Amino acid sequence: MQKPWEGRFREKTQEFVEKFTQSVSFDKRLALEDIEQSLAHVKTLLRAKVLSQEEAHTIQKALEEIKQDLQRGNFQFREELEDVHMNIEAELTRRIGELGGKLHTARSRNDQVATDERLYIKREIKECIRHLKDMRRELIRLAENSLEIVVPAYTHLQRAQPIRLSHYFLAYREMFLSDELRFVDAYRKVDALPLGSGAVAGVDFPLDRFFTAKELGFRTLVRNSIYATADRDYILDTLYACATVGTHLSRMAEDLILWSTEEFGFVELPDRLCTGSSIMPQKKNPDVLELIRGKTGRLYGNLISLFTVLKGLPTAYNRDLQEDKEPLFDSLDTVKACIKGMTLVLEGMSVRAERMMPQLGDPMVATDLANYLVNKGLPFREAHRTVGNLIAYLISEGKSLRDLNLKDLKEFSSLFEEDALKLLDPKLVADRRKTYGGTAKEELLRQIEIAKREEGI
Repeated sequence: MQKPWEGRFREKTQEFVEKFTQSVSFDKRLALEDIEQSLAHVKTLLRAKVLSQEEAHTIQKALEEIKQDLQRGNFQFREELEDVHMNIEAELTRRIGELGGKLHTARSRNDQVATDERLYIKREIKECIRHLKDMRRELIRLAENSLEIVVPAYTHLQRAQPIRLSHYFLAYREMFLSDELRFVDAYRKVDALPLGSGAVAGVDFPLDRFFTAKELGFRTLVRNSIYATADRDYILDTLYACATVGTHLSRMAEDLILWSTEEFGFVELPDRLCTGSSIMPQKKNPDVLELIRGKTGRLYGNLISLFTVLKGLPTAYNRDLQEDKEPLFDSLDTVKACIKGMTLVLEGMSVRAERMMPQLGDPMVATDLANYLVNKGLPFREAHRTVGNLIAYLISEGKSLRDLNLKDLKEFSSLFEEDALKLLDPKLVADRRKTYGGTAKEELLRQIEIAKREEGI
C-alpha cells in the first residue's frame, strides 16, 4: 500500500525512518477504539451526505469484520504501515477497494488518535475505579475485624498515641477514596470529543459533531480545533491520578513490610504472596509489597516523561506527541496490577494482635495527661512542659507511669486528682477521642457503617 502522504515525495522512505517513526508496535492497543470511532464517523459522513447509504453499509460491514478479526487475534499488523490507523485503513481498502479511502474524509490522524486515546482512557479509568473499590472494601473488612485491637500510632516512626487498629485501615480507605475522586475528575476532563477538528483548523464538511459525540458516548465536544489535536492534558491528569494511587500504595506497602518483620511481627503475610531466598532457607520475602513500592517510581517517571515532552512544543500537533502512549499504557497497566496485588495482600494477611497490643507503652498517654491538666485550668504550654518533666523523670529512674500513685503525680502538679490514674491505661485512652473522625470505638463503628453504605456493602 502507498503511504497516505507520499504524493509530495520523490524518494522512498528510508528503512531507518520507517522503523524509527512507527508506532504500531504499541499503539495497536488502540485498535478496537479506532474501529469504534470509525463506525461512528461513517454514520456522521452519511448524515453529511459525503457517503451514500450503500457506501456506508459496505464500509461498516467491513469494519465489523475487521473488529472480529482483532478480537480473535487474527489481525496482522504491519510495521511499514506506521500506526494502528493506517493498518486498519489498509486492511479496509484491501477488502472493499478504493471505497476504503473515503473513510478518512473529514478526518486527520491528529484528531483520530486523540479520539482513540480518550475512548481508551475512559474505559481504563472505569477499570481503575473498580479495582480501587475492591481494595477499599477489603480495608473496611479489616477495620471491622480489628475493632478490638488497640495499637500504637506512629509519627516520625516513634510511638505517638494509642489508637484502635480500625482507625489505621480506615485512614487508607480515605486515601483511596480520594484517589477515586481524582480519576473521576480526570474522566470528566477526558470526556469530550475531538473528532471533527481535522489536522488543526477544522474540516470542510458539514459534520454533526454532536451526533458523533452521542454515538461514541462523549458528554461534550472539544471546542477549539487547535486545542483538540495538540492537547494532552487529559493524559497528564490520568498519569497524575495513577501516580497518586502509587504514592498511597507505596506508603501502605512500607508499613506492611515493616510490620511483617521479626522485629515488629504485627502482621503475617500469606506464603502464596511471598518468595524465598536462593541461598538462605529461612527467608520469607514480601516481594509483592516491595515491587508495589518500587513500581511507584515508574508511575512518577511516566508523568514527568510526558511533562517533559510537552513543555517545549510549539502550538498544535507535533510528532513528539507520539511519545504520549507508552507512558499512558504503562501507568494504567502498572497501577491496576499494584492495586490488585495490594488487595490480595490485604485479603490474605493475618493481624497479630498478640504482638501489637504489648507495644502500648504508657508514655503514649502523655498527651492525655497534658490535656487533663488543661481541663483543670492550666495553659497548654505549661501542661505540656509539666508532663514532659514527668516523662523525663520516669526515663531517668527506669520507671513506668503505672509505677506511680497519686502522690507521685502531685509531685509534678497539684492539679492531678484520683481520676487522672484512669489515664494511665492506653486501652482506655484510645476511647477518649469521641469527636467526628476520632478513635473511640463507637465513633469507629459509625465510620465503618458510613463506609459500608458508601461502598455498597
